[in-house]
Amino acid sequence: MLFDVSARIDRLRAEVAQAGRALAGSGLVVGVAGNLSARAGELVAVSPTGARLAQLTAGEVAVVDLEGGLVDAPLVPTSELAVHLAIYRHYEAAAVVHTHPPMATAVACVADELPCFHYSLLALGGEVRVARYATFGTAELAASVVEALEGRTAALMGSHGAVTYGDSLQAAIEATELLEWACTVYLHARACGTPRELDHDERRAVVAALATYRLAGRRPPELS
Repeated sequence: MLFDVSARIDRLRAEVAQAGRALAGSGLVVGVAGNLSARAGELVAVSPTGARLAQLTAGEVAVVDLEGGLVDAPLVPTSELAVHLAIYRHYEAAAVVHTHPPMATAVACVADELPCFHYSLLALGGEVRVARYATFGTAELAASVVEALEGRTAALMGSHGAVTYGDSLQAAIEATELLEWACTVYLHARACGTPRELDHDERRAVVAALATYRLAGRRPPELS
């Protein structure tokens, strides 16, 4: 049993370190900004505070339980640990990614939500809400993010950045990439005029179309 737990911790750490380097390579994080985590059962592997994801190694990744108790932490976990754990406690997430990408952060500084102006946003659940601003690392910020994520796999964080989750680290990173792309297009569209939002029937048609493809083995989003 101890061997199994140790092997699981080693695997989680390796996955987080590799994903962190990939995230940095995509240009979505700069310097020490950004953090990520992965969950396996009651264990969560999370990047350490002040880490440069471009150089993250498995040995630097902390492992905690779902209450934040240290299981094996060579370095202090990220200051946004409360956000990660709150998402795991409220949603069926296997991985969480938090970044400060320029376009998404710009939208988060001026808007209350990113409207569903492009069909690809339905992969995130539709319009992306902006969580109320709260100081980083606080329970208030964690609660605000959880609220904004209801029915979504991505949220913007007011005057802060972005957060996504998925059933794998790759899925969470892809959601971050999609969100940044959508924010970029939205800001360009706003410079030209007023972006048109998809109506309910148009959204349902997209969901029906996606259901025929089942891209990458993922379920299409559900609309209420």
